[in-house]
Amino acid sequence: MFTPHVADGIHRITHAHVNCYLVEDDDGVTLVDAGLPSMWPMLLAALEDRGRRPDQVRALVLTHAHFDHVGFARRAQEEWGVPVLGHPADARLAAHPYRYRPERNRFLYPFGHPRSLPLLGRMAAAGALAVKGVRDLSPLETGTALPVPGRPVVVHTPGHTDGHCILDLPDRGAVLSGDALVTLDPYTGRRGPQIVAAAATADTTVALDSLDAVAATGAGTVLPGHGDRWTQGAEAAARHARAVGAH
Repeated sequence: MFTPHVADGIHRITHAHVNCYLVEDDDGVTLVDAGLPSMWPMLLAALEDRGRRPDQVRALVLTHAHFDHVGFARRAQEEWGVPVLGHPADARLAAHPYRYRPERNRFLYPFGHPRSLPLLGRMAAAGALAVKGVRDLSPLETGTALPVPGRPVVVHTPGHTDGHCILDLPDRGAVLSGDALVTLDPYTGRRGPQIVAAAATADTTVALDSLDAVAATGAGTVLPGHGDRWTQGAEAAARHARAVGAH
């Protein structure tokens, strides 16, 4: 599904409960996250819908390097020559997007949360088990606006992964929260603002602490890696996620 204008000049592609985003300005397009491999044709259709060409995609920025955010990154890199940017602490994970150790066993965890099984099944059918890593990850600079379309400000928000970052677009009143804050957790099936379950998070205590950085953006709209957008403000979303806690 392609949803234009989930925020000012920001458009969402959703498939199998995974989101990635296009950020537009006069200089071109920035992709944020690369979803799953089967989302590639959806990306092509989204660019066509916006009247854009692949050569107008200036960069692909990863909020983090788990397999469901790296999906078509190597293809964009190899076929279009698009630079892929990510935090250096996630460089090894970007190259090997399945090699990570969460707090709890990610293979056994869903059986205690049966609502997650259909969600994870759809992700698997969409290519979640066949993601190729990214060989050359360009390092993200944090605390500053990136020189890419939309000029998002990168904020380091570790916990879900060591190198997780959110992208703040203050002039558009939006923050792309990746998996630092989601509104649907594929590992539990639970909806509403929250951090991702321990089955896919490196350190839930650190992840909860990173909600302060999400709230500090003051964004009116939160655009997560999983689930629907949240339009009641980043502070309220972070407060709700803290109340839910780790799970």
